[in-house]
Amino acid sequence: MTYSVQAKEFIFEDDRPFASCHASTLVILPDGDVMVAWFGGSREGAPDVAIWTARRTDGGWSVPVIVADEEGLPHWNPVLYLRPDGKLLLFYKVGPRVAEWHTRITRSDDYGYSWSEPKELVPGDIGGRGPVKNKPITLRNGTLLAPNSLEPAWDACIDISPDQGDTWTQTAIVPLDHGKLKLKGIIQPTLWESEDGSVHLLARSTEGAMYRSDSQDGGLTWREAYRTDMPNNNSGFDLSRLSDGTLAMAYNPTVPSEDDPKGKGPRTPLVLRLSRDDGATWGEELPLDSGISQYSYPAVVAHGNNIYISYTWRRERIAFYHIVMKE
Repeated sequence: MTYSVQAKEFIFEDDRPFASCHASTLVILPDGDVMVAWFGGSREGAPDVAIWTARRTDGGWSVPVIVADEEGLPHWNPVLYLRPDGKLLLFYKVGPRVAEWHTRITRSDDYGYSWSEPKELVPGDIGGRGPVKNKPITLRNGTLLAPNSLEPAWDACIDISPDQGDTWTQTAIVPLDHGKLKLKGIIQPTLWESEDGSVHLLARSTEGAMYRSDSQDGGLTWREAYRTDMPNNNSGFDLSRLSDGTLAMAYNPTVPSEDDPKGKGPRTPLVLRLSRDDGATWGEELPLDSGISQYSYPAVVAHGNNIYISYTWRRERIAFYHIVMKE
């Protein structure tokens, strides 16, 4: 792996306006700015948790600002997506518990300087629609696929939009034989499309490994999810495709202990790993962060031969990488 690290930094320092933060998302804007969003407050799930954003311009980060905050209602898992027409979308969850949360959407016509009044993504939804953690992808035919999952069932599914996020249809649940599992199942998939038009997902699991499923019809139906040899600590991860076809994935290469009742393993270290055969195997590995505490929930966006990563640093800060891959 030949690369150069252009930036490794915190988006904000200890003078942050919240005690805890998590679940970042990022997008690269047409002028080269980077926008990152996350949830922050006293602790995850607390009524004071809001959605925050910051912008990187000319190598410096703006002061974090709140973009979504309904009083007394916990906010969760923002996801940024830039439409081909230039409209910036921000999805996020609200609700006291995951099983009861539902999805809000707000839109920006000026790349995040101002936002529309938040609305329900799907009226009447309970349980969450649209992307649950990782970014949507636009297929070659223009269809937008959002990686979704359902809790407490612990099943993965895909939300499909034919009009770039205005209306949505949820696919059937990704088939999974829960009877063969030790614990709950799979959630929080990440997606990619192959040259032949097939679509694939890798999902977080309670089983000590990532699970994969594949679709031959644009995400409408999916093969039964199957265990891979990639370790998973029951924590989120993400991937994106470089211009040469290489997949870049950030994740924790750890597994749960045999006696952990929730199937959770250490959220350290955090690494970047590459696949040059469309996800069949994963080779070169680049260490990103390690040590006591957690370095987790990465978001990954590739742009040309550039890889941009944001992630949770000890639940205290959001960290950012800009890596350039060299031929």
